[in-house]
Amino acid sequence: MNNWNRIFKPIVVLGVICVIVTGALAATNGVTAPIIQAATEAAETAARTELLPEADSFTEVKDVAVENVSGIYTADNGAGAVITASGKGYGGDVVVMVAFGPDDTIKQIKVTEQAETKGIGSNVVSSEEYWANYAGVSAEKALVLNQDVNAYSGATISSKAVLSAVNSAIDAYNQLP
Repeated sequence: MNNWNRIFKPIVVLGVICVIVTGALAATNGVTAPIIQAATEAAETAARTELLPEADSFTEVKDVAVENVSGIYTADNGAGAVITASGKGYGGDVVVMVAFGPDDTIKQIKVTEQAETKGIGSNVVSSEEYWANYAGVSAEKALVLNQDVNAYSGATISSKAVLSAVNSAIDAYNQLP
């Protein structure tokens, strides 16, 4: 058997396969990326509208930069603001949307992304009952766990992640013009 069949032919075949698969993945990504982006934007808009139903539309604020804050939107009719921030949880980042009313209080919060432990930390990030602890709390200063809001028993790390995200959102809110 010569060197071509034994050494070079398998290398060329594998190289061609890799090029074809890479091209197929790139084509698939090119087709699905805009669809995924549009669906993500629609879900975020729906979540903002759910948190601040009095708002007629939202405008993104780009001139405020706060660590862990990924989106700041103010209601065009002055109904408040919705800020998206994240905090480090046990299973990864916990992304929280926080709605602020024109009276400088938190109207409500909603966890939009999380990877917390099922049955423990997930109770914090999926419980609207726990989220209600934040409703009506003043947004004038950073919140303190077990003073301004209570921790969820048995899920302190997840409670701290939500609190950290809310505090980042409060910091951004207080920097709004």
